[in-house]
Amino acid sequence: MPLYKTIHHQKSTTIYVWHITESFEELNTIPLTVRSLERVVTMKSELHQKGFLSIRHLLKLAGYTDDDLYYNGNGKPHLTDGKHISITHSFTFSAIIISDDEVGIDIEMNREKIKMIAHKFVETENIFLQNENLVEQLTIIWGAKESLYKIYPHGGLSFKKHIFVQPFQLEDGTTTGAIKTYDWDKKYTINFEQFDDFTLVYAMPFTD
Repeated sequence: MPLYKTIHHQKSTTIYVWHITESFEELNTIPLTVRSLERVVTMKSELHQKGFLSIRHLLKLAGYTDDDLYYNGNGKPHLTDGKHISITHSFTFSAIIISDDEVGIDIEMNREKIKMIAHKFVETENIFLQNENLVEQLTIIWGAKESLYKIYPHGGLSFKKHIFVQPFQLEDGTTTGAIKTYDWDKKYTINFEQFDDFTLVYAMPFTD
């Protein structure tokens, strides 16, 4: 079944995860705006086309249409009813998070090559990284920082200088993170889980 899972996090937040097993033709059966149709036909990769279309199927499951989704000047998605939304897709999975609160989400395949780019996004987190399960740890950190980046409304953040993740263990399933820049200093709860060699991470405002 394409809807891989639904996560209800508190009353105000829901995560929908889609496993992309369909062909492009099977996914391309959902009503799209003219803008979205133009985007689909200009995508060079069928993988990206299928990710884009699966997101629209998730929107339908959540009670929305493609017309309810729009983007601001920085490319941040919004819903016309004022709810917060964040979107992600990677290879054969896609996901959305919808909430009354500021939220961000990311899904990534666990891949060895993340070790080669760790220096680009890991700073203070080096103090708690361990050699065992390093790929999984780095993927969680990347997903957390990507999720937080999506929350910040103005863009232009540095993953190393402005976004921070606190120590965690893989079995914890949660940690905290922060965005700290000249106009923003906020703490967030980071939730994560792994399945089928993918890592799902989502962030929301921290509450005591």
